[in-house]
Amino acid sequence: MYEFKLKKTVEFFETDMAGIVHYSNFFRYMEMAEHAFYRSLGWSVHPTHSKPDVVWPRVNAQCDYKQPLYFEDEVEIHLLVKEKREKSIRYQFHINKVVNEEKINAAIGSLTIVCSKYDEETRSFKSAPLPDRINQNIENAPQELLEKYNK
Repeated sequence: MYEFKLKKTVEFFETDMAGIVHYSNFFRYMEMAEHAFYRSLGWSVHPTHSKPDVVWPRVNAQCDYKQPLYFEDEVEIHLLVKEKREKSIRYQFHINKVVNEEKINAAIGSLTIVCSKYDEETRSFKSAPLPDRINQNIENAPQELLEKYNK
């Protein structure tokens, strides 16, 4: 799978004094979509029943803002797998306001995450190959799809 869409309604607490979604919440929207994507594959980024075998630090996060979002706007967060490598994944996000089924580009963002394991010897995290459950279920989005959304 290389694509996932999550719909949500902007909540009042996500807005600032001007009634506009605070910029930091766009990063939360990206992370919400990422976690929902994993759940759609039957996996959790942080299982509650056991200690996670890997962790996923963010090594890069970006967002370009195009249009403001307001309280009670309907929003679609579109996740695409831009690049899956041996130890990392880069996601591309398109955050759209939905009005009468028309999508209005509000922001374009990206997250780069690195699969990491705790090394007892060095008492630090080290990058590690992606687990099989990720490699078997996540693939790179086709280049033409990525280009379509970057116009």
